[in-house]
Amino acid sequence: MAYFDAASTEPLHPQAREALIAALDVGWADPARLYGPARRARMLLEQARTEIAEALGARPDEVSFTASGTQAVHLGVLGTLHGRRRAGRRLVTSAVEHSSVLHAAGIHERDGGSVETIGVGRTGVVDLAAFGEAVLAGGTALACLQSANHEVGTVQPVAEAAALCAEAGVPLLVDAAQTAGRMPPPDGWSVLTASAHKWGGPAGVGVLVVRKGTRWRTPLPEDDRERRRVPGFENVPAIVAAAAALRAMAAESAQESARLSSLVDRIRREVPRLVPDVEVIGDPVARAPHIVTFSCLYVEGEALLTELDKAGFAISSGSSCTASTLRPSHVLEAMGVLTHGNVRVSLPQGASGTDVDRFLAVLPDMVRRIREDAGVRT
Repeated sequence: MAYFDAASTEPLHPQAREALIAALDVGWADPARLYGPARRARMLLEQARTEIAEALGARPDEVSFTASGTQAVHLGVLGTLHGRRRAGRRLVTSAVEHSSVLHAAGIHERDGGSVETIGVGRTGVVDLAAFGEAVLAGGTALACLQSANHEVGTVQPVAEAAALCAEAGVPLLVDAAQTAGRMPPPDGWSVLTASAHKWGGPAGVGVLVVRKGTRWRTPLPEDDRERRRVPGFENVPAIVAAAAALRAMAAESAQESARLSSLVDRIRREVPRLVPDVEVIGDPVARAPHIVTFSCLYVEGEALLTELDKAGFAISSGSSCTASTLRPSHVLEAMGVLTHGNVRVSLPQGASGTDVDRFLAVLPDMVRRIREDAGVRT
């Protein structure tokens, strides 16, 4: 099986596996206690915190660990809104944010707050002028902008948006799930979230980073863990493995990201040449190195994925978080592109050119057969 769904989850990095197994033996105790095994667990936890902070461009005391990237986003959005209630109740967000941001925004609206959603162009880049105008409006408590889109890979102008937010005195939350470990951390954010299983760490570890000076209050009942930001017992072995994976991926990223990006360029170039009536989606240049999305006219994405699965390819369609529903992707709708017959190829570390060549070889005939079965000839 050729695994091409790294945007959903990256396979566990070998160094993460080694670190996890070792930490299960020595990092199992409660890091909040004072006896020997607990002190050892605390040391491992704080070392992992320091390593992850360094990779993300933060201070260790700004980093907290959550149970998932989704929980990190929920706490980041709702906690900052809660901490800045006196500043106002307006939330500004782009139309292509991850569903976790949109769901948190929905909670905020039901609580009496307001949300302004900023549109994007056909490549998925946020309308920066509209974004800047929105954050300048009175009563804006928080703005959200992802580092790169999880469905189409388009990189957002985070540094420029951050400058607009700084001018308005509004904190910016950046969801960096698709770029942490793969690309340099963006500049100018006030709150940053990420998810370990996206960079080759284990599932069940999210990262919430709140810059010093950013007003933040937990929207949950307080706990003594994780600087009172995140309730519950820390999963020290998993956090240690997450740090090992991030350290390894960041060290490999310059060379590996360039290699993966060249494979993505090949897919972007060859698919429209080989398959009629195909739209390749997302910015061709300002993009994450591992993601390419295309839509095939007259083809149901699920049917194509089933055929690809039979041929030995693990690939997703549309949003990885809404693939089990019949609802069209909100990202593709916001971009004004084809919302059906959508295929997202996201290459993991180590993906081979041979597998990409095989994918390009089998795809045209699959699309042709599905179209013929539907009574369409191209």
